Amino acid sequence: MPEWAFYALASMAGYLAGSTPFGLVITKAAGLGDIRAIGSGNIGATNVLRTGRKDLALATLLLDGLKAGLAALAFTLVAGREAGFIAGAAAFVGHCYPVWLNFKGGKGIATYAGLLVFVTPLKGLVIAAPIWLGLFALTRISSLAALAAAAAVPPGTYLMGERNPLILAGLTLLSLFVFWTHRANLGRLLKGTEPRFGTAKSKSDA
Repeated sequence: MPEWAFYALASMAGYLAGSTPFGLVITKAAGLGDIRAIGSGNIGATNVLRTGRKDLALATLLLDGLKAGLAALAFTLVAGREAGFIAGAAAFVGHCYPVWLNFKGGKGIATYAGLLVFVTPLKGLVIAAPIWLGLFALTRISSLAALAAAAAVPPGTYLMGERNPLILAGLTLLSLFVFWTHRANLGRLLKGTEPRFGTAKSKSDA
C-alpha cells in the first residue's frame, strides 16, 4: 500500500474513533440523562464531573485520551510514526466535531493528551501536564490551564528534542485548534468573567 493510502486510512480511522462520544454514552448508561443538558453542555470529562460522579468523569477522561492514543499507536506500528500522528490528530478532530452528534462535540483536551502520551510521551506531555495541573490548582479555572498547556506543547516539544517537521507542524495546528475550541472561554478570560471550577453556575469546560 502506498504511503498516501496509509495516511488517508489513518485519517479516516482516527476520525471515526475520535467521534465516539464516551462522555455522553457513559452518563446515559449510568442513568444520568444527556450530559449536554447540564453545565457547559460539553461531552468532555470536566462536564461529566459536574454530575457529581468522579468515577464517570475519570472513565471519560481515560477513554477520550485512549481513542486518540490507541489510534496513534496502531498506525505507528503498521505504517510509522507520522501515520500514527495523523491518526491521533484525526481523532482529536473527530472528538471536537463528531459525525454522530451533528459535528458538535468536546473541546479536545483529553484527546490531545492521549495523542501526546503515545506520540511524544517524554516531550509534549511532560511539558503540558505540570502546567495544566499547576495552573488549575492555583486558579481552579480549567480553560486557563488547558490553554496554557496547549500553548506550551509545540515549543516545549521542540526544546526537548523533537525534530520531525510533520509532528511539530501538527502539534502547532492542534494547539491553535484548542484555542479555537475554547474561543468562548478565551473571551470570558479576557473579560475576567470566566468562572472557577466548582462554582454553582460554572460554564467553563476544557
